[in-house]
Amino acid sequence: MARTPKTFHVKSFGCQMNVYDGDRMAELMAAQGMTAADDAHSADLVILNTCHIREKATEKVYSDIGRIRKHGQDPMIAIAGCVAQAEGDEIVRRAKVDVVVGPQAYHNLPALVAKAAGGVAAIDTDMPVDLKFAHLPARRRVPPSAFLTVQEGCDKFCTYCVVPYTRGAEVSRPWGAIVDEARALVAAGAREITLLGQNVNAWTGADGRGRTRGLGALIEDLAQITDLARLRYTTSHPNDMADDLITAHRDVAKLMPFLHLPVQSGSDAVLKAMNRSHSRDSYLRLLERVRAARPDIALSGDFIVGFPGETDDDFEQTLSLVAEVGYAQAFSFKYSPRPGTPAATMDNQIAPELMAERLARLQAAINRDQAAFNAASVGKTCDILLERAGKYDGQLLGKSPWLQSVIYDGPGAIGDIVTIAIVSAAPNCVTGMAAG
Repeated sequence: MARTPKTFHVKSFGCQMNVYDGDRMAELMAAQGMTAADDAHSADLVILNTCHIREKATEKVYSDIGRIRKHGQDPMIAIAGCVAQAEGDEIVRRAKVDVVVGPQAYHNLPALVAKAAGGVAAIDTDMPVDLKFAHLPARRRVPPSAFLTVQEGCDKFCTYCVVPYTRGAEVSRPWGAIVDEARALVAAGAREITLLGQNVNAWTGADGRGRTRGLGALIEDLAQITDLARLRYTTSHPNDMADDLITAHRDVAKLMPFLHLPVQSGSDAVLKAMNRSHSRDSYLRLLERVRAARPDIALSGDFIVGFPGETDDDFEQTLSLVAEVGYAQAFSFKYSPRPGTPAATMDNQIAPELMAERLARLQAAINRDQAAFNAASVGKTCDILLERAGKYDGQLLGKSPWLQSVIYDGPGAIGDIVTIAIVSAAPNCVTGMAAG
C-alpha cells in the first residue's frame, strides 16, 4: 500500500563522516518538505545511517530495525551507509526494509523513498563517478563546530578493513566546492570546521590557479575565511602526511594543535600482515617531525589488538609504542573479522578471551596517558569554543585547542570563543574558568 512519509528521523552510527552524511540526508529530506521527528517512534520514515567497520555495529542495525517494529509503529525504514553498501539485497531479504542506499548514492534518497512509497523496495548501491555533493541542497543553520567532507574512499587496502569496498576508491572533492561549502558553513554559524575523509590527508586538487595542491595548501586557503576561527582534520594515514601539511601545523594559526594519526600496532610483523605500508620506526620519525613543527601538538591514534598471528611480544611492542608516544587520547578495539577481507581467513586467529585481556591492558595504558595529558594542562590559558549547554544551569561545554572536553561555568554563549584558565583535570575532561 502506498504510504508517502511526511516526517523523518535519521540515526547515524560510526565515524564523523557518517555524522556528516546523516546531517546532509536530513537536509535533503527537509528540502523535500518533510519534517524532522525527535525520535524513530514518531517518524513516518526512519533512516539508519550505518557503519560496517565492526561486526557488532552491523548487528546493531538489525537490532534497531527489530526495536522500531516492536514498538507498534510501521514506519518506512531506509538503511543507508556502509552496511547498505556491503549487504545490499541481503538487507531487504533479511529485514524486509523499504530502502537501501549506499554512501555514494544518498543524494538519490528522495527518489528511492518515492519508489518505496509505491510498495516496491528501492535499492541503490552504485558508486557513481560524479560526486553526490553537487546534488545536495545548500547548508542550513549549523552548529558552532561543523564537519565538511573533502575526501572519500580508500586505496590502502589494509587487510582487516572493508572501507575500500564500501566507500570505493579515493576521490577528492574539488577545491572550489570545498571553499564554497566552508564559506556557507561559516555564514550559517560555524566557527570551527573539521575536514573529513577516510584518508583526509590524501586529498589533492587544483587551486584557483590550476596548480595541483595538497591538504596543507587547502587549509591555508580556508584559513583566510573571515569569521572562521578554527580548523581541524581527520582521519589521516601516515603515508599521506606530506611536508606541506606538517608545515601548515607550524604556520597556520587557525589549525588546531591536534593530530589523529592511526598506527594500529607497534609491531612491524603485525603492520606488515595488516598491509599498513609503514613501520613502527617510520611512524615514530614522522611524529618527531610533526612535534618539531608544532611542539604543543596533542596526538591521537587508533589501535587494533588481537590481529591474526599477534604474539605476546607483538602486543608488548604496541604497549611500548604507546608509552613512547604519550597519546593525549586514542581509540582501541579488538580485531573484528569482516567478511571479504583477507584477514578474515588468515591462520592463527586470536581467542576472544586473549583479545579481551590485551584490550584491557592497552586501554589502561591509554587512559593513564590521557589522564596525565589532562593533568599537565592545569594552569594553562587557552581559548575554547563553547558548543553546547552543560548538565547544570549556567554550565557550558566546549573543546580546547587540543580537543579536550572542557566544562566551563562563566560568561559567554554557545558559539562564543572565550579565554579560560584550566583549573582542574579529570581523566576524560578538564574544567576551566574565565581568565583574567
